[in-house]
Amino acid sequence: MDSSDDEGEEYLFKVVIIGDSAVGKSNLLSRYARNEFNPHSKATIGVEFQTQSMEIDGKEVKAQIWDTAGQERFRAVTSAYYRGAVGALIVYDISRSTTFDSVSRWLEELNTHSETTVARMLVGNKCDLENIRAVSVEDGKNLAEQNGLFFMETSALDSTNVKTAFEMVIREIYNNVSRKVLNSDSYKAELSKNRVTLANNGDGGSKQEQSKYSCCS
Repeated sequence: MDSSDDEGEEYLFKVVIIGDSAVGKSNLLSRYARNEFNPHSKATIGVEFQTQSMEIDGKEVKAQIWDTAGQERFRAVTSAYYRGAVGALIVYDISRSTTFDSVSRWLEELNTHSETTVARMLVGNKCDLENIRAVSVEDGKNLAEQNGLFFMETSALDSTNVKTAFEMVIREIYNNVSRKVLNSDSYKAELSKNRVTLANNGDGGSKQEQSKYSCCS
């Protein structure tokens, strides 16, 4: 991290990934954090999260990214999962319309358990399955627009837009926080209280052009 008045300060933002079972949440996380994809991955058991770092405005920003770890199968994602989250990716599978229909329920749950300032992105995953697409790009864009969300289609299989999606959310979090209380004593106290010490699993520092809506061709 560049030397400045903030030298030694650690900015740690909690991001949650939510959505129906088998939409590819765990593979999105593993593709972003470790550049890995497991076509035979099973539902995660227990809490799983990864920490990624990137540089924004000369500061090191860490995102602690949480996966629902299979709880969504039982409609039992708890308020503790959302606690402290300042970013969320709501994921559906473009080849299964039922997962798209569930987005409204996930948004309602997110709104119930988190602050209104959470940076939110709607993610249509598995865009490599264009030949069996069940949810149009336009439908995804429209739903995102109606709910004030960023929107992007991704593929954990071939890496399409995965890094861009996560980094866009992290940058939006940073922008939201820096506009308000990034340097306030109360925020730093909250940051310290909620910090979870984890090994840094990799860096994602490239700066990319961003648009509110993006999808694979």
